[in-house]
Amino acid sequence: MNARLDILSIGMVTAVGLDAPSSCAAMRARLDGFQETRFVGSDGAWLIGAPVPMPRNFVGEKRLAHMAAATICEALEKVPEARGNTALMLCLPEENRPGRPVRDDLGLLQQVCEIADIGIDQHARIIAYGRPSGHVALGQARSLLDRGTVPFVIIAGVDSYLTSDAVAHYVARDRLLTADNPDGFIPGEAAAAVLCAHSVGGGFQLFGLGLTRDPAFIHNTADLPFRGDGMTEAYRTALDETGIEMNQLGYRVADLIGESYWFKQTALASLRLLRGRHEFQDLWSAAESLGNVGAAAVPMMIGMAYSAARKGYAAGNPVLIEASSDSGACGAAVFAFGRTDDRLRKWT
Repeated sequence: MNARLDILSIGMVTAVGLDAPSSCAAMRARLDGFQETRFVGSDGAWLIGAPVPMPRNFVGEKRLAHMAAATICEALEKVPEARGNTALMLCLPEENRPGRPVRDDLGLLQQVCEIADIGIDQHARIIAYGRPSGHVALGQARSLLDRGTVPFVIIAGVDSYLTSDAVAHYVARDRLLTADNPDGFIPGEAAAAVLCAHSVGGGFQLFGLGLTRDPAFIHNTADLPFRGDGMTEAYRTALDETGIEMNQLGYRVADLIGESYWFKQTALASLRLLRGRHEFQDLWSAAESLGNVGAAAVPMMIGMAYSAARKGYAAGNPVLIEASSDSGACGAAVFAFGRTDDRLRKWT
């Protein structure tokens, strides 16, 4: 599929900022939102997390709805003509995830639309695949835009691991970062949104997209050998669609939430595909500042790369953005900023 889309604007609500400019500036400066929470870890100490400092003490689905709506409103402020002409794709945590903070997906969607003052049309969708949800949403968004079904699509993701059930589950399985468990993740929460339109060239464009599944997912019961097949194939599909080799990437942004499995997966994909002479390729991760933000990860990482490209501090061009889930779903997307030829061979 050769259809492309442009990212027009972004919105964020994170542990380090309540809008995109402050969040991106804080992440660029390597600041973090980590603090003691009301939860207790496996070592008996207060668990470290990354909560959003909301102006009002909302809880549960109401909290998530206000976070998501705030990011949507921020994105629409930059492109006012998109209000009322936008299909919403809401990225949420996996339906079977322990401690899932959402019980009624449709109810949450309705709350978000009501707070953001946008209507729910027939093209609004709920995409509940956790961290790679944004990649699934990108594929659906460019299909809608290519067919001319809608002029704009907004992809919003919201999630939280800071629930008592989620913490209890991951503490019991030694998956959270504590003083006696260095191979764990920090639970966080966040929301992010990106406004998309059919590509006209010259902006921050999606050129390639890959979606696969790895049977050797983390803690799989079959104890399959881990070779990074899923992410490698996602990389390959996205790069083939873009028309470049991996050595032509400028840098990557990955959802490296903290556990060694995810670092190995990214390293294996790179080792299996990177050939020939290439410049240094930096690797960014929002988790360094925000912890594990689940379904908000991909819109968040797109926003990071978009802001870096527009403000001139990106680590290269183009950029590959990757994400994967505990169940083995893997996604990779290649974005580039500025005018290019058909195969991204030359930059102007």
